[in-house]
Amino acid sequence: MTDPDPAPRFRLNADRLRAFAAAFSFVGLAVAGLFFAVSTTPSLLPRPAAVQGVLSGVALAVGYGLGVGLVYGWAFLELKQPGGKARRYAKRTTVAAVAAAVVAGLALVTFWQNSLRSTVGMDAVGASYPLRVGGVALVVGLALVFAGRGLAALRRLASRWLARRLPGRLADGLGFLVLVVAVFMLANDVAFRGLLHASDRTFGRLDQASPDDMAAPDDPGVCGSPESLIAWDAIGRWGKAFVVGGPTREQIADFTGRPALRPIRVSAGLRAGEDETERARVAVDELKRIGGFDREVLVVAAPTGTGWLDPGAVDTLEYLHGGDTAIVSIQYSHLPSWVTVLADPDRSQESAHALFDAVYAHWTTLPPEGRPRLYLHGLSLGALGSETAADLYATFEDPIDGAVFSGTPFPSRQWSELVRSRNPGTPVWLPTYRDGRMVRFMNQWDGPEADQPWGPIRVVYIQHAGDPMVWFSPSLLYRKPAWLSGPRGPDVSPHLRWCPIVTFLQVGFDLATSTSVPVGFGHNYAPAEYVDAWVEVTQPADWTADDSTRLKSLFAEREFVGP
Repeated sequence: MTDPDPAPRFRLNADRLRAFAAAFSFVGLAVAGLFFAVSTTPSLLPRPAAVQGVLSGVALAVGYGLGVGLVYGWAFLELKQPGGKARRYAKRTTVAAVAAAVVAGLALVTFWQNSLRSTVGMDAVGASYPLRVGGVALVVGLALVFAGRGLAALRRLASRWLARRLPGRLADGLGFLVLVVAVFMLANDVAFRGLLHASDRTFGRLDQASPDDMAAPDDPGVCGSPESLIAWDAIGRWGKAFVVGGPTREQIADFTGRPALRPIRVSAGLRAGEDETERARVAVDELKRIGGFDREVLVVAAPTGTGWLDPGAVDTLEYLHGGDTAIVSIQYSHLPSWVTVLADPDRSQESAHALFDAVYAHWTTLPPEGRPRLYLHGLSLGALGSETAADLYATFEDPIDGAVFSGTPFPSRQWSELVRSRNPGTPVWLPTYRDGRMVRFMNQWDGPEADQPWGPIRVVYIQHAGDPMVWFSPSLLYRKPAWLSGPRGPDVSPHLRWCPIVTFLQVGFDLATSTSVPVGFGHNYAPAEYVDAWVEVTQPADWTADDSTRLKSLFAEREFVGP
């Protein structure tokens, strides 16, 4: 049986739709549309459609919340509202402008993303990219907006309860303050810490697992063997890969054409001691046991958050010195660097200090002519910890020989001070510091050369202009960064424009995908870069530029597995 009069049902649905639309703030929707459009512009790294969609959805929701906040602030201050024809004209103009911006963003997002992908050598995205971005953004944005409206309803309830006891505007203000404090405490103490603990448990289980083809070594001269002071099960997943990986003595000899030694590697996982001091002590004892202090070069290496050391950094050093090397490291976290650097960056510093202090305490007891040259190394969060491990006053009388740091993350105070004090006229992404006798910077295109010779301590920082781990900062919320002023790095898009709040969100999302690009870009540092850095810092004997070229070619053919 058909409905004899469908018009009332149609009018009912239309009324519901109008009521639903009217429930949204016009100003909020306008700002949300602008934030969405700006979020589709390029940042430092290319993103898959799903990630870009989530980012744009978050930007949309933040923009809506900001617009609603502006409306409430206007009303709270009891400012005059525009009306009449001027109001209608302003609305129509705003709708047209925002709609044009949204359409332009979706129309250009493919071009912008492909311009980034071509820079880093990735395949172009397809024609469906804008549709997928828009769909994900709409779902995420609406979900966040409705969650925000639920919180706003709670604020109104709190304000009404307070209004029975306090003047109206004071009640509104206190209601808003109570909601902000409650949300902050809930997000920090429940959501954030809960997610952090859940992530730690998940990555902890992964850390205990070892690939089927990775067995405990049976050579007594190798860390983790039955004779070792560090049990195989007490070494983390990536520590195990480090200990049993790397070039063999035969591979090094075949490359150099000269006799070589088997490199020494020591790693202590989180289960090797109750705290970083205990792990450092057992690592140094193991280093003594297998002769690490008898080598030509000794490196105290701070790993990334998961305990990973980049093979491109450690393997190249061992080739440079014919295997006459020892590298020691201890783990401080299960979590990836981008999580740890936001949640607890002090972990890496405490761990690096403990290990360096233990190594340095024994190293200084050895005769200078018979001990190894001592260096520091760290990538990512490891660089943050390692760069301050050698206390200037403690080592002043007996200094170390140098350091190589790569991808130093933004919380680093030492790196920040060096960059801030750079020589005038040099870009922040490739600065020069004083006469370059002690500290030099390099990237994938420019080596650490300088007009002046090196001093007694040689420190090289490797950093990419497109590495979000280096350039993210809370100040992106409200201030244009120095790396977007003046000449840009060759791997930074010419289409990138700073926008308050949105650029902060964009680069923040880039943190999570900073290693999803090919080696040599983002937060992936290439073996060739480490070859140049280690040659400058450690000055291997009888090494030539042709040797560097051959070694770079050797590593260019390899694929490395990372965390």
